[in-house]
This record gives sequence, C-alpha cells and structure tokens, in this order.
Amino acid sequence: MEKKSITSQYREFAEKNTRGKGFTLTELLVVMGIVLALTAITLPMLGEVKRRAKLILGINNQRQTVSTSNLFAIDNHDKYPESVATIGFGGRWHWKEPTMLTGYMKRSPGLHRSMSAYLRSYIPDASIMFCPNAPHKYKYLQEAWDAGDYWDNPDTPPVPDPVFGTYCFYWNYTGFLDGRPKPFRGPWGPSSGGSYSKLLVSDYFGYDHWRRRQAYGSCERFKGADVTEGTAASSAYWSRPGLGDNHDRRTLQITLHAGYTDGHVDSYSPSDVVPMLVSLTPDGTVPNTIGPGVFYLPRAALR
Repeated sequence: MEKKSITSQYREFAEKNTRGKGFTLTELLVVMGIVLALTAITLPMLGEVKRRAKLILGINNQRQTVSTSNLFAIDNHDKYPESVATIGFGGRWHWKEPTMLTGYMKRSPGLHRSMSAYLRSYIPDASIMFCPNAPHKYKYLQEAWDAGDYWDNPDTPPVPDPVFGTYCFYWNYTGFLDGRPKPFRGPWGPSSGGSYSKLLVSDYFGYDHWRRRQAYGSCERFKGADVTEGTAASSAYWSRPGLGDNHDRRTLQITLHAGYTDGHVDSYSPSDVVPMLVSLTPDGTVPNTIGPGVFYLPRAALR
C-alpha cells in the first residue's frame, strides 16, 4: 500500500470533517490562514503590552516605597529607617549590598536586621519591594517579609539568613565613590541637608557581581541578557557577560528608574550613571573591590 504524505492525510481528514458543514475545504484553509496571520500580528503586540504593564507596575512600586518611607519619617521624628545593608556587630561592622531586605544579624540591640520590621505595618505586600521585571520572584519573599527579624530560610541550616532583593535602597546608606572627595550618603530624612543625596530607591544595575563576574546585571531585562539564577538568599537577575566595564552602556538598551525624597520617580539611562562600591568602613572611605562589584547610581542622585 502506498504511504500517504502528511499533507495528503491532513487534506483527507479536513474533507471528511467539512462535508455537510456548510463550508468547503478551501474556505476552511482561508479561515485558518487568517487566524494564523492575526496571531502573528497580535502576539508581539501582547508582549509589548505586557512589558509596558510591568514597567508601569515597577514605577508604581518605587512610588509606594518613597511615600511609605516618608510616612515612616512623619511618624518617627523626621527620620527614615536605619539601613539593614550591614554586617557585623557593635563598632565592628561594615556595609553590604544596598539590595539587602534582611540582614545577617542586628547591628545593635536597638536596631532591626530586617527592613520589614520597620515598614511592614505600612507595606504588608512584599511584592512592592520587588522589581516586577526581574526573571523570577524570590521563593520566600512574602514569608521573609512577614517574619521580619525572625526570618530563617527553611531550606538551609538553622541560622538566621539574609535576603537580597532586586531594588537598591539608599536611605541611611553610605557608599564609596572613587575619585570623589566625599562618599555617597543616602538621605536620613525628608529634610536631609545638601551633603546628603535625595535618592531613596532605584532599580539594581551593576557590574562584576560575585555571582557572575565581569558581567553587567540588572533587575530590568536588557539587550543580550540572560538569567543569573537566585540562591537561598538572593533573587535572580538579568546579566550579560563578556563586556568590559568601559563598554558603551547605551548599547544595552535599558531604561532604569529611581525614586527620590520629594516623591517623584525619574527615568535614567545606563550612560547617565556614577559607579559606587560597597564600603568596608562605616564612613564610606574603604572600598570592597572583590565582593559585590559596582552599583551604578543615577547621576541625578549626586546633584
């Protein structure tokens, strides 16, 4: 028996199932062609709509973070929460990555190790503190936020675990600025003086993080990026290796956002940034050159 081609088998099936149904095989094929054409047109449009929706959601997240920080300050003598991006105790401590949501331990008995211990009553939903354009949400984001200072990842040995997110939080934070006379100092309150930045929160954008050396990384997807997966303590982010830190960052084709003490959220490009390193001293004068790499601040944060 002659073996029929797939096309012949499909044609016979279509003819059997269209007889007496009020339309011909040709009409069926025309309709299918139209459907496929419309699908090809609408799928990219739907993808763009989804991307825009996430962009708007991310901007809204930063606006809520800024307004919440200001509400906290109103209730607490015009002061923002202490930064939890530290490690160490008493007088022997130094800074950690500004993406930190929960620290390793309290720096002193009077301070909290988690951001949510300060802000949970203002922001019960942890997703506000997470960039919606990141590849994956941290597995225990809400559980860690709810647990506050008592967070311990159930998948790891029973010791207090940190949590690193996808936004950078800069209130009461100090970082090292190479080639500048003064370190970066985040605002201590809405009415911080001129020697302090007005920057409160930004998308993560950096270079040469220890999780993927000599690579650009961001919570926002950019041209040529793939995924650096999360860890038990860290969120996944987008990254692209193989580019030097002096690469023309405009080619990354990414739009970043940052929120300031006056309530506005501004956009900025990868070419309009200033590099900051995590400091190994509280005063921001000794850089950590082998750890979390470079964090790019929007240039407007230093004006």
